Amino acid sequence: MFKPIIIAAFCSFLFLQLRAQNLYMPRDIQAAFNKGTRSLDGKPGKNYWQNHARYNISINALPPDRNVKGVEQITYFNNSPDTLKHLNMKLILNIHRPGSARFGDAGEDYLTPGIQVDSIFVNGGKTAWDNQKAAGTNHMMKLPAALAPHDSVKLNITWHFQISKQSGREGMIDSTTYYLAYFYPRVSVYDDYEGWDTLPFLDAQEFYNDFNDYTLNVTVPKNYIVWATGTLLNPKKVLQPEYAKRLEKSFTSDSTIHIATKEDLAKKNITAQNNFNTWTWTATNISDMAVGVSDHYDWDAASTIVDDKTKRRASMQSAFLDSSEDFHHAVQAGRHSLSWLSKNWPGVPYPFPKMTSFQGFADMEYPMMVNDSHTDDVAFSQFVQDHEIAHTWFPFYMGINESRYAFMDEGWATTFELLIGTDEVGKEKAEKLYKGFRVDGWINDPSTAEDLPIITPTSEQRDGYGNNSYGKPSLSYFALKDMLGDELFKKALHTYMDNWNGKHPIPWDYFNSMSSGAGSNLNWFFNNWFFTNYYIDLNLQKVVKSTDGYSLSIQNIGGLAIPFDVKVTYSDGTMESFHQTPAVWQANEKQISINIKTGKTITTAVLDGGIFMDADESNNKWSAK
Repeated sequence: MFKPIIIAAFCSFLFLQLRAQNLYMPRDIQAAFNKGTRSLDGKPGKNYWQNHARYNISINALPPDRNVKGVEQITYFNNSPDTLKHLNMKLILNIHRPGSARFGDAGEDYLTPGIQVDSIFVNGGKTAWDNQKAAGTNHMMKLPAALAPHDSVKLNITWHFQISKQSGREGMIDSTTYYLAYFYPRVSVYDDYEGWDTLPFLDAQEFYNDFNDYTLNVTVPKNYIVWATGTLLNPKKVLQPEYAKRLEKSFTSDSTIHIATKEDLAKKNITAQNNFNTWTWTATNISDMAVGVSDHYDWDAASTIVDDKTKRRASMQSAFLDSSEDFHHAVQAGRHSLSWLSKNWPGVPYPFPKMTSFQGFADMEYPMMVNDSHTDDVAFSQFVQDHEIAHTWFPFYMGINESRYAFMDEGWATTFELLIGTDEVGKEKAEKLYKGFRVDGWINDPSTAEDLPIITPTSEQRDGYGNNSYGKPSLSYFALKDMLGDELFKKALHTYMDNWNGKHPIPWDYFNSMSSGAGSNLNWFFNNWFFTNYYIDLNLQKVVKSTDGYSLSIQNIGGLAIPFDVKVTYSDGTMESFHQTPAVWQANEKQISINIKTGKTITTAVLDGGIFMDADESNNKWSAK
C-alpha cells in the first residue's frame, strides 16, 4: 500500500529537481526555494509568507493651492521569520527633488521639494526624521525597538508635498485638476528573496507594493469632485441628492448615466455646499490608492456583469474634460473591457468593485483607476484604455515586482490588448497595430541592448527596457498559447493565477506554475525565450522532392522557438498552408526539416510568422526553377 506512494513521490521529486536544474536560477532566488518559501511545483512554498499593513490616510487638497497636507496611521505586520531593526520607507514623490536620480531630464515645472515629513511617531514615541537625509525615493528608518517576527508596529506620520506643475504619472492636469499617486509615505516590500525592496524609483520602471487595507479621507473645497481607488463610503454626505441618486443608478445600468455634465458643473451645486467636503474611500487587500480631483470634469458611469456565475457587476466610471470626444466613449469602451477580459482572456472575473478612467497625461494604470491621455482617435484611445485596464490582473491581482520583472505585467497587458483588440476591430487591424507598435521596433533594431535576455532584471536595463517588457514577452506568451492550444494554455495560466492571487510571484513561479498546469515540463521553451539572446529570423534553405511530397530544410538563424506557417502554391494555381507550432524546435532549435505530404507539384513556398516578424524576410521564400 505504501510502496506505490513512495515511488510516485520519488518520481515527482526527481521531475521537480530536473525542472529546477533546467533553468538558470540566481543565488538569491535559489535561496528562497531552499528555504521552502517557493515551491518547484509553482505554488507558494510551505514556508511562504508576506507582510501586510493597514493604512488610515487623510489628506487635504485645496486647488488651486498646490500644497497637499497629509496625516496617516500605518499598522505594519511583520509576518516574516526575521527580526526587523529598520523599516525601509518608500518616498516616491522625492523623484521631483532637484538632484534626484532619474532616467530623463527634469524641467523646472517638474521639480518640487518632494515629500516633507513633519513628524513621525513609532508606537506613540516621537522619532527623529531628517528630510535632508531622506531625500531619495527610499529611506531606511531605524526603529526605536526591533520588530519581532509575527509582531506589529504603529507609525503616525504627518507630511506635506507640493504637486508638480508638470504632470506625468501624477501631478497637475490643469490649475484645478490634480491626479495624486504615490502621495503618501509607505513601508516598502520586505520579501523572502531580496529582503527590503530598495530599488530607487527613476521615473521609468514601475512599482512593487504589498497588499494592504486602506481607509482614505480626501478633503477638498465645495464643488470639487473626488474619484479614487476603492468604494466611496459617504456619497450622500458629499453629493447633492440628485447626483447621489444618479451615481446609485449607474451601479445597475448598462447605459451610460451622465452623473455630472458640463451644464451641471456650471451650476456649482453638485456637491454638498459646505466650505469643505471630506470624501471617504475604502479598499482592502489592494496594493495602492490613487486620487483624481477636479471642479470641471464631466462624470459618466455605468456598470457591467463581470461574473456570469454570481451576476456580480462592476462599476465603470470616467472623469474628463467635456471637449474630449474620446472620453465620452470611455465608459462603454470600459464596460466592454471589463466584461470581455473577465470572460475571455484572462478569463478571470474582474476582482474589484469599480474602474475609473481619468483624463490625464500618463497612460498609466493604478488599482481601480487609469490615468489616460486624450487623443483625437477614439479607437486608439480605446486601445490604450484596454491595455491599462488589463493591468488589473497583472500586476494588481497578483503582487508582481514590476521594478525588477516588468515583463510579468507589461507583457501580459500587451498580450491582452491584442486579444481584445481582435474582438473590437478585427484580426487584420489589431495585428497590424500590434506589429507596428510592439514588434517592429525590436526586430528591426539589431543593437545589443534590444537582444538582451528577457530575464534580465528590469532595474538593470535602459535601452532594452521597452522591448524586453512589452513586445518580446508578449510574443513568448502567444508562442506558448499556440503550442499548447487555447484550452490547455488557459488551464496553465489559471493555475499560475490561482497559485499567486494576492501574493508575490517571481518568474520561476510563473515557469513552474505553467509547467504544472500544462502537465508537462516546459523549461526548454522558457529557456529558449527568456534566458537567451535569441531573436526571430528564419531561413528557408531548400525544398526537396521526397517520396510522398516535399521536405523543407529550415534554419533558425535567430533561434527563438516561434510558430509559423508554410504557405505553398501548387502548379495548378491552388494554395495551401501548413501550420507549425513552436514544438518543432524542441529537439533542435537551430535546424529542422518539415515534410509536406502532397501529390501536387509545389512551385513556391513561403515562411510566414504573422505577428512573429522576421528580421530578414529575403530568405523566407523558395521558388522552383
